[in-house]
Amino acid sequence: MLLSPDHLRVVLPDEAAILPLAAVLALSLPRCAFVALMGDLGAGKTTLVKAVAAAAGIDPSEVVSPTFGLIHIHQRPPHATNDPGQRLVHADLYRLNGVTDLDEIGWEDAISPSGWVFVEWAQRIASHLPAERLDIVFDIDSETGRTLSFTSYSCDYRVLMQRLREHRSKHSIAQ
Repeated sequence: MLLSPDHLRVVLPDEAAILPLAAVLALSLPRCAFVALMGDLGAGKTTLVKAVAAAAGIDPSEVVSPTFGLIHIHQRPPHATNDPGQRLVHADLYRLNGVTDLDEIGWEDAISPSGWVFVEWAQRIASHLPAERLDIVFDIDSETGRTLSFTSYSCDYRVLMQRLREHRSKHSIAQ
């Protein structure tokens, strides 16, 4: 665990800029990752999850906002013959009344096996978020522009944060 959180801001001028960013995430997230997504309606949270899923080999047409189902589980394809693949859990907690609803939606069963967990509206369960996680806050800058603020609360995300910095520099994205 890091002694202090690691922060990084990435400005995306348009929706197309999310695809290379999602590829960096898909290649650099640890095998087990909890990603808390926060931002207003229409900020791009589901768009990011869909792009990361596509970069990880999941059919992006199967990744839709789980606003009414609350939790969708997708199986990532194996990357080698001895790799069983991983799960990508996509949860949308917008309709949750509070942390007391977590038991009713099967939260612990959904997040306990290994894999990636992406949670939209994570701030609704702030007291129940794991200490070791990656937060991504979406700010709407314009109709198409977004600023994503990444905060890592674990050394497991150190490689990801470094690759995001390199991506930002390589693509001359404002800081």
